[in-house]
Amino acid sequence: MAEMTGDMSLLVAQIAQAIVDAPDQVQVAAVEDGDVMVLELRVAPTDIGRVIGRQGRTIKSMRTLVGAASLKLQQRYELEIIEEDE
Repeated sequence: MAEMTGDMSLLVAQIAQAIVDAPDQVQVAAVEDGDVMVLELRVAPTDIGRVIGRQGRTIKSMRTLVGAASLKLQQRYELEIIEEDE
């Protein structure tokens, strides 16, 4: 189970790093919430808009990919963007 979660975290991190201006600040943490594994994505405050995309298209696409991989791995995953105030 931990290996699958690591693979999902790596997938999300690689996609986010390809989009943002500060790829070194991309962090993905997996938090178990009942039967759901929540992937918490943190990026630089200036990159939040890039990850969300116009009208939320980018994050919606990332969530679609996570959902498709969830079916394959037979584990429910959710993707959340964590905004931190600086």
